[in-house]
Amino acid sequence: MRLLFATGNEDKVREAREILEPKGVKVEHLEIDYPEPQVDDLETVAREGVRYVFRKTGEPVFVEDSGLFVDALNGFPGPYSAYVHGTLGNGGLLKLMEGIRDRRATFRSVVAFCDGPGVSVHVGEVEGEIAGERRGTAGFGYDPVFIPEGTGSTFAEDPEGKSAVSHRRRALDSFAEWMGPSRA
Repeated sequence: MRLLFATGNEDKVREAREILEPKGVKVEHLEIDYPEPQVDDLETVAREGVRYVFRKTGEPVFVEDSGLFVDALNGFPGPYSAYVHGTLGNGGLLKLMEGIRDRRATFRSVVAFCDGPGVSVHVGEVEGEIAGERRGTAGFGYDPVFIPEGTGSTFAEDPEGKSAVSHRRRALDSFAEWMGPSRA
C-alpha cells in the first residue's frame, strides 16, 4: 500500500519509512503547507491538518504532529514545540530549566489519517526527563536534551534506542496495527 505523508520534515519521513515500510506501507513524502490551529491540543492540530490535506489531494494521507511537554513548565512547549525549537532551540529550553530539579517530560506524537470517510488518530508517548546539557549528535529537534525513562542516554546519543521506543514509533505502530492487512 502507498500512503502520502504530509510534512515538511525530512527526518520525520525517514523515521516513518523505517517504521512503516517493513509492515508493507510505502511512505511517499508530500511536502505541502497546511494551516495549524493555535490550540493546546496536538490531536486537534493533527485532525485539522489531515482534513485540509485530504481535501487538497483527494488521496489517503497522514500527518504527524508531536510535542515535548515539560512538567515543570506546565506542559510548555507542548504543541508549540516546533516553533519554540526554531526560535529558542535546545539552548533556550535548557536556559528555562536552569535551577529546576523536576525535569520530567513527555514526548507525545499524534498520527492522523484521512481517506475520506473520517479521521483516525493514533497517539504515542514516551516519558523521560530533560538533560542538564545537550548530549549526542544523532537525531533532530529535542533529541539531544530528552532522556527516555529507564535509560541514561538522550535520543541523540542512542538513535537505535530512540527507534525502538520513541513517541513517533509508538504512534506509527498503533497506526500500522489499525490499518492491518485488510486496509493495506
